[in-house]
Amino acid sequence: MIEIRNLGKQFQNETEIEYHDITFQTGKSYMLLGASGCGKSTLLNMIAGILSPTKGSILIDGKDMSAASQKIKDKFRIEKIGYIFQDFKLINDMTVADNIGILRLEGVDISGMDDMLKTLDIYEKKNAKIKHLSGGQKRRAAIAGIIAMRPELLILDEPAAGLDPRGRDSIFKNISEYQKKSGSTVLIVSHSMEDMARYCDRLIVMSGAKILLEGECREIFTRADELSAV
Repeated sequence: MIEIRNLGKQFQNETEIEYHDITFQTGKSYMLLGASGCGKSTLLNMIAGILSPTKGSILIDGKDMSAASQKIKDKFRIEKIGYIFQDFKLINDMTVADNIGILRLEGVDISGMDDMLKTLDIYEKKNAKIKHLSGGQKRRAAIAGIIAMRPELLILDEPAAGLDPRGRDSIFKNISEYQKKSGSTVLIVSHSMEDMARYCDRLIVMSGAKILLEGECREIFTRADELSAV
């Protein structure tokens, strides 16, 4: 379980984002919706331990990870968290398999790599260099590597950006299947209402780092007037 308590982040340009308290339940999938700049990606980066909050706490299974040393955060992230953000990077002159294989150097078990590459329809490019792949293929390869880690917490920022409808559906379907089989917690930023309705348990609507709406998708979608204002 992830508990966000009195959390805030101040940046060098003195912009400050403060969050309402939020609780993400274990074994649920959440999609975060909100206009650009409302703090969705910053929140995910802080949960992943990549950014440190200026104030407040991030409790994961009761442990205050926001107060932990960077070494502990890095260890926790490697062992427990799989994440991919919009500006994900792969090494262009390495193959798909070698890019994912780097995780072994950090002690990550990626024995499920081939199965996940097949599931995401990218296995035939396993030995292709990243620079020879399309944008959609790169994204599928990156997500396959992350899910192959079998993380307890999966964090994805616009995982289907740039994909056609078939590719987007494949990505979200496989994320949903992984979540149900593993019992992991999944946090996703997406702007697709259709994806949210089909593949997530709960929807969080944010504006200015504040939680406007939170609940099951069917409940939130009945409040169309409030959604259209976001």
